Amino acid sequence: MIRLLYDWVIRLAGHRHAIPAMGAVSFVESSFFPIPPDVMLVPMVLARRDRAFTIATVCTVCSVLGGLLGYAIGYYLFETIGAWVVKLYNLQGALENFRAGFERYGVWIILIKGLTPIPYKLVTIASGAAHFDLFTFVWASIVTRGIRFFAVAALLWKYGEPIRAFLEKRLTLITWLFLIALVGGFVAFRYLF
Repeated sequence: MIRLLYDWVIRLAGHRHAIPAMGAVSFVESSFFPIPPDVMLVPMVLARRDRAFTIATVCTVCSVLGGLLGYAIGYYLFETIGAWVVKLYNLQGALENFRAGFERYGVWIILIKGLTPIPYKLVTIASGAAHFDLFTFVWASIVTRGIRFFAVAALLWKYGEPIRAFLEKRLTLITWLFLIALVGGFVAFRYLF
């Protein structure tokens, strides 16, 4: 099953609408969608290594724009949509601690959390809810998301075939590790913040 899904994603990665689709996923992931854009970024770069940095650029720009939507949800709509998103992931208590952390650590929270498996949508919504400085939020988001997506793209561009062989040989294990990291990010946010 995982192999069929992987092969399907690799085929889609070469489709002419693959980059806009990945951009849409990057956008919505930063505000409410649970699946990170890496799920599309990795196979797309493996399928088109010559476009690795274009793909990373689209992923970064769309993620930051989606982060602005998440920020707006936290800033203007926290009591309705923002609270619903937080409740959907059962992270109400963690969000309060996270919001309080902005008073002490501000930009460092955005820079560090944007690189980790902790869901970026929670960072964006919390930033808006805490009324964190918008200019600082934008530049920190560009830095952290850019580092994350360009690092992945650069590694895949440079070492694409060995990485592809490694992924294909250990696909089930890597899928499970990815799912554990994704769930672990939500759990970490809930219990550590």
